[in-house]
Amino acid sequence: MRRKTLTRRPSVRSALVCTALSVLLATCGKPAPAPAPATRPPVQDATPADGDWLISRLSNEPAHLNPLTYSDAYAGALLDLIFDTMLDRDNETLDIIPKLAEKWEVADDHLTYTFFLRPDARFSDGVPVTAHDVKFTFDKLMDPTTDAARLRNYYQDITRCEVVDDRTVRFACAKPYFKHLTMLGGLSILPRHVYEQGEFNTHPRNRDPLGSGPYAFEGWETGLQITLARNERYWGEKPHTLKRVYKIITNPNAALQVLERQELDAMALTPEQWVNQASKPSFEANFNKFQYYTAFYNYVGWNQLRPQFQDKGVRRALTLLLNREEILGTIFYGLGKVVSGNFFVEAPEYDTEIAPWPFDPAQAKTLLDAAGWRDTDGDGIRDKDGAAFEFELLIRAASPEYEAIATVFQEELKRAGIRISIRPLEWATFLESVDGRNFDAVILGWSGPIIEGDPYQVWHSSQAEKGSNFVNFRNDEADRIMEQARLEFDQEKRNALYHRFHAILHEEQPYTFLFCTASLQTVDKRFHGVKVYRGGLDSREWWVPADRQRYP
Repeated sequence: MRRKTLTRRPSVRSALVCTALSVLLATCGKPAPAPAPATRPPVQDATPADGDWLISRLSNEPAHLNPLTYSDAYAGALLDLIFDTMLDRDNETLDIIPKLAEKWEVADDHLTYTFFLRPDARFSDGVPVTAHDVKFTFDKLMDPTTDAARLRNYYQDITRCEVVDDRTVRFACAKPYFKHLTMLGGLSILPRHVYEQGEFNTHPRNRDPLGSGPYAFEGWETGLQITLARNERYWGEKPHTLKRVYKIITNPNAALQVLERQELDAMALTPEQWVNQASKPSFEANFNKFQYYTAFYNYVGWNQLRPQFQDKGVRRALTLLLNREEILGTIFYGLGKVVSGNFFVEAPEYDTEIAPWPFDPAQAKTLLDAAGWRDTDGDGIRDKDGAAFEFELLIRAASPEYEAIATVFQEELKRAGIRISIRPLEWATFLESVDGRNFDAVILGWSGPIIEGDPYQVWHSSQAEKGSNFVNFRNDEADRIMEQARLEFDQEKRNALYHRFHAILHEEQPYTFLFCTASLQTVDKRFHGVKVYRGGLDSREWWVPADRQRYP
């Protein structure tokens, strides 16, 4: 799901977000040990100081910055700083805590939610945040003409948003949902006075956003960088760092060079960079390293609108033809785990009893034969009803690790009598193809919450046409499980339902699930206050001592 929950992330990573990693193909090496829960720098005992900039990398340029209609983690990383929500989660405990709303009430039947806004909350232009802004945001989200189908499914059972007074807003629900408080409290609030005029999906402020968060939008140099400045009108505790600069650098090698010149302060490293370059004394003298798992997994998605992927036996055969353990060890240096389902591998929703399908070309060929895909004309390519088994695999350009996976897969499929072509696309065009269902197969990744996972957005059949179920997975039992789980407030009972759902995905193989890869982060040593939480890093806490500040 590509949207916010109330769990902080190093870069949006809330609900499920479409994302991709970067790693070098040319330097496959020996497997490295799986990551420890976290790698922490020495404790730094000093008094926080205001000042300095934090310069980070964006590996792809977002299409726009509208918190209701964005569709990738690159936008989300910035939107989390520009727009506030009514509630948040505590970094340490993950408990829900106040934000724009100073308190809230939930009816015993879970059908009414009332939020009481802070009297001092302001947008960055100084205009107060009111209940009218909350209602405006909700109404825009629920407007069917708003391009927000991926987010709207979480609010489909909210029947009414009522302004009680300027500081009080109440929501009425048709049925309970275990995430109503999370999703209502996690909605990014738009200023009505800015966004009520003009066509919303193409609003000019989508590239010049205005919110009530700790940072305000400052500028966007297309193809180069996006800059945020500290919101001096911010109602809460202001961050210490005065400016956030996001340099758009698509190539991971180029980004590392900029980092090593200390023209970047923080970025995610590829496994090859982590194992080789980042272990050098010259690198470790300037940067701290952090290694941990987040709720991310990547996968190969099979578009079931294509005839060759409509048989689950064929989809399983394709999974059996991909040597995931070898790919994890060579391309990713062992920094990850092969997964068999969609939930965070360390969360109770994930069924650890379901082992990933093995690499088994012989069994794959048996399944393909049974599905009627045989080489009837002796040309080395399987065929059925006069059609050759061939397809195009879509990958993101400037993503060497996905190119490496695709190349390995291409060779193994060729030996099994299947022909594929690999098509890299730049990010914006890539998303258009996926959202438009204009692909055969695709390598992508989802990032989600570490708690309170809900697979509805990605897997329910109602989301197949316009939502995130772009592989057109349809299964009646899975639909019933997801619908029932939304009504279940007992976590153990909900997890039991999700374990059955996990088993269905394992059987059906709408995705070939790949890896939960380690997050490999590096931060300039002049930054203090850098901590690894269960949800990752929170850069809003970082600061630089006055005598080490680099920028005015």
